Amino acid sequence: MRPADWNAVRRIYLEGIASRDGTFEEKAPTWKKWNQSHRRRPRLVAGANGRVVAWAAVSPVSARSVYAGVAELSIFVAASARGKGVGRKLLFELVRAAEEAGIWTLQAGIFPENKASLAIHRRCGFRKVGRRERIGRQGAVWRDVILLERRSRSIG
Repeated sequence: MRPADWNAVRRIYLEGIASRDGTFEEKAPTWKKWNQSHRRRPRLVAGANGRVVAWAAVSPVSARSVYAGVAELSIFVAASARGKGVGRKLLFELVRAAEEAGIWTLQAGIFPENKASLAIHRRCGFRKVGRRERIGRQGAVWRDVILLERRSRSIG
């Protein structure tokens, strides 16, 4: 992912927000805010027909050094590219790139209703850690999140 990809990344992010099953966020951040809150590596985009159709990136879970190799991932696929294997391929590549960057644990919080995202995470080696009940509100509605994680087999 390059700064020049931001408009496409933001558009896909807004689709995820509008779906109400992709994120708790209510609006997309600015490039500056997004850039500051995500690790430099890995940040990936997937393209089709010359267009960005998906993106994935990781955020640190803590500033404490003991958690330097633990990151939370975000992955969003454009509505036009869903169901075509793009998300699975991108997540496999994110796992590979994360390990290359020294990340030993990836975690993801996914709404239970987002069956496609849960399925691709399982196919990529993630396991369910638990269900965080009523962890956040989306408008007036309390939502649960399934917490998944994947531990590296090559680091540590």
